[in-house]
Amino acid sequence: MKFRRSERLIDMTDYLLAHPRQLVPLTVFAERYSSAKSSISEDLAIIKEVFEERGIGTLQTVAGAAGGVKFQVQVNKEEALLFIRELCDLMTDPGRILPGGYLFMNDILGNPAIVQKVGRMIASAYVNTAIDVVMTVATKGIPLAYAVGSYLNVPVVIVRRDSLVTEGPTVSINYVSGSSKRIQTMVLSKRSLAEGSNVLIIDDFMKAGGTVNGMVSMLEEFRANVAGIAVLVEAEQADERLVDNYLSLIKLSEVDLKQKQIKVIEGNYFQNN
Repeated sequence: MKFRRSERLIDMTDYLLAHPRQLVPLTVFAERYSSAKSSISEDLAIIKEVFEERGIGTLQTVAGAAGGVKFQVQVNKEEALLFIRELCDLMTDPGRILPGGYLFMNDILGNPAIVQKVGRMIASAYVNTAIDVVMTVATKGIPLAYAVGSYLNVPVVIVRRDSLVTEGPTVSINYVSGSSKRIQTMVLSKRSLAEGSNVLIIDDFMKAGGTVNGMVSMLEEFRANVAGIAVLVEAEQADERLVDNYLSLIKLSEVDLKQKQIKVIEGNYFQNN
């Protein structure tokens, strides 16, 4: 079937967006559209220009017989800043304050549009980092982890508090909760992670970092590597932070229970990008 150029451009764009960080040989497109490689190269040049102008991402060209093109997601800085400010506005709603000073975030973590934008921003920060797996702990970090994993085109591994019979043999570790100082347990299926894997740790909220530090300890048991740590929200006034190098989109600076006020500022996202 012969495609018109307009049809090729639409279909190629859709294909590239659905296969991020995957090297696609030009022959794949040439055979797909029954077109010459020279025509495919011209089409890719157009797509690359639009991607970069619109802040969608870029196309990397790999030369040689085994070469091709690879889509890498990117986020326009102005767009990212606007989104983070919108998140800050959402977070300052006093109705989020729960007994004990906890914050209700299910509406944010349950909103596919927000979660996808967060995933895209985090993925763009690590797009040039060697990452084999995204890891999170059940349950609220799961949507974010899958969003990041979809843009990086890598699988997701979920650490749990209790073992499930459907996961087979597991590795269990104890860790100290950074906020409560209590000993807690997390488990991971032995089949979930290969030795030497480069892992990006994702979490929705980090106070002192005990849970994240627990996942770091879990990776040591699997002889895997920490490729990065990223969280949606970090608490600014956390005592004895257990994690040093991480990326955050939002920083919770204060929760005033008496005045029912929440103060939120930008995280360190732009300091690391």
